[in-house]
Order: sequence, then structure tokens, then C-alpha cells
Amino acid sequence: MGQHGAMSADPSDPARTSLGTRIDLDDVAKRYRIGDVTVTALEDVSLHVDEEAFVVILGPSGSGKTTLLNMIGALDTPSEGRVRIDDRDITGASRAERFAVRRETVSFVFQSFNLFPGLTALENVQFGAEVSGRPDAPTVARETLAKVGLAERVDHFPHQLSGGEQQRVAIARSRHGQPDPPRRRADGRARLPHGRADPRAASRAGRGGQDGAGRDPQP
Repeated sequence: MGQHGAMSADPSDPARTSLGTRIDLDDVAKRYRIGDVTVTALEDVSLHVDEEAFVVILGPSGSGKTTLLNMIGALDTPSEGRVRIDDRDITGASRAERFAVRRETVSFVFQSFNLFPGLTALENVQFGAEVSGRPDAPTVARETLAKVGLAERVDHFPHQLSGGEQQRVAIARSRHGQPDPPRRRADGRARLPHGRADPRAASRAGRGGQDGAGRDPQP
């Protein structure tokens, strides 16, 4: 995949600086070594996306879309070139540094939703907010679910929600860290407003069938 930017590459261009550039990729390449074969997933990619821009990445299977998103989402580092996210150079960032970028800057909505089966819709969103250190996590979770039309479904578990409703919970969870400044633990564990890790949410997150307190899911 070789593609030069949808936005101007010139940092002095007013079109790029009026709102601030959030994503900068300059001459990025990504190569994987599989045995004796070198696979080129990305080659000479430059992309500059401004704040408030809406971008869709299209391409056939194998064209490098996922690899490109991995670069933007701080899941991987390039073999060549430079990557800056929100004015932060993550080109050679360590795994821990990239984890911090993902936690503080990037939101993911997975195709398979990846909701915790043992947590309600409210608890799924609240868990994300607690990981981000939001002291108002319960309030934020309720307000965000209301914004996606799920105010009446907050106490339902994922298996009690339709596919579309689960997707909206995932979208609500992806918004957990905004807009307050980050207040987070180095180990990424969920925190209660008073700063202690929440063992209940952590222990219940992977459970299905029961909500972790011995109660059957409510219909």
C-alpha cells in the first residue's frame, strides 16, 4: 500500500494548522520477516489528518488497511518513516509508551464489539472510564449511554442486547477518556474515584452468565 496524503503535507499550510493536525504519517513503511521472505505491508505512506476531520480508509483485502490503522492506533511501529499522533512522536515508542498513547489519545470500536460478558452495559462503559481515571465514571457512563439511545438498557448484559445495541455500547465505551485530562495508574488497572483499583470490575469482567455477585442476569 503506497498512498500520499489526503491532506497537505506542508505544516505551514493554513488548512492544516487552523484546527491542529492530529495524525501525521511521513513516508511510512512496514515490513515483516516471515522465514526467509520479507513481506511489505506498507510502502511510502504519507497521511495528514486535521482535528475534526472524518476519514474513511478503503482498499481491497491485503492492501495494508489494518497495518495502517495499527500505526495510527499505536499498536505497532513502522519499519521506516515517522508517525506522530496528537503532536506526539511515537515512531520509536516503547510498548509501554504506546500503551499510554492508546489509553490517553486513541479510541477503538472493534468489529466484534469485545464487550465484557459478565458486566452490564453501564458497567462496560464505566469500566473504560475508570481505567482512564475519570472520577465521575458512573455519571459519565450513564450520560454517554443516554446519548447513544440506551438509557433504558443500562442494566442489561451483552447477551440481552441486539447486535446494534452492543455496537452502541462499544461506541459509548470508546468515548470514556474524553474530554478530561488523563489521571491513570501506570499499570492500567481500573480505579475508583478515590484512586484504588476496582477489584470487583476486574474480577467480573471476564465472567458470563452471572454478574459476579451471584445474581442471574436480569431480563
